[in-house]
Amino acid sequence: MNEIVFGILPEMQDERIDKCISSYQENLSRNYIQKMIKDGNVSVNGVPVKSNYRVQVDDIVRFVIPDCIEPDIAAQNIPLDILYEDDDILIINKPKNMVVHPAPGHYDGTLVNAVMYYCQGALSGINGVLRPGIVHRIDKDTTGSVIVCKNDEAHAAIAALLKTHDITRKYRAVVYGVLKEEQGTIDAPIGRHPSDRKKMAVNEKNGKHAVTHYKVLERFDQYTYIECQLETGRTHQIRVHMASIGHPLLGDAVYTNRKSPFHLDGQVLHAMTIGFIHPGSGKYVEFEAPLPDYFEKLLSVLRGKK
Repeated sequence: MNEIVFGILPEMQDERIDKCISSYQENLSRNYIQKMIKDGNVSVNGVPVKSNYRVQVDDIVRFVIPDCIEPDIAAQNIPLDILYEDDDILIINKPKNMVVHPAPGHYDGTLVNAVMYYCQGALSGINGVLRPGIVHRIDKDTTGSVIVCKNDEAHAAIAALLKTHDITRKYRAVVYGVLKEEQGTIDAPIGRHPSDRKKMAVNEKNGKHAVTHYKVLERFDQYTYIECQLETGRTHQIRVHMASIGHPLLGDAVYTNRKSPFHLDGQVLHAMTIGFIHPGSGKYVEFEAPLPDYFEKLLSVLRGKK
């Protein structure tokens, strides 16, 4: 069990307790911190608090991080497409229809189940019992590069890079409509949809800063093949941003009502390139996940319809 005790400085006055702790412990997700608060692991001046507590100057915060618990999740022998591996990290090319970490309705067949079997317990435990090794994720129907961390030091280093937007993340997508400009930037905050809590949306009032850069790779009769580079990493960012400018992703059943004439299983989106400072060597590394077969076949069909 690890215990962190710290005092509140003047510049932190009136900050929410969960935000305050996350500034001290950048390797912990806000959701994990909020869960710890709910479980009574955080006290201020000796009294347990709720996550909406706002700290005051000279408050003494005590945060108890329980020892990592072995997940009650089955390690499963699921084949993995490994792009790279060393003592610190794995780079995996995730297939379609694979959920990254267990959640209600998806407690097996996930990437976590697969890496638990492959790594034999050698995974970071920072993000809690359901997400060993997982520092970021991509959607179930999105394919491509995912970083898995084998130890807490690597996890903390990669998490810090994600927080400062210092990881290169380039995606390939096909969108509805023909984009006129060769490239562009969408700078629009993303938050929960005001009426549908299962969806995200451009939300000027409550959204978080979100920036997506895109460029045209190829134009077709009614569609455009693009590359998107993330400056930030909000939930469903590319899907929401492209839909917000009238060019939703082909096959996306959530952010458009348009019917695809192709037999697709979810949005046409692939996390192709990921690059970062390696936590062990300190050198920049970059990895590329090849386009999946369905994506290549779709491009061939579209090229034939030019």
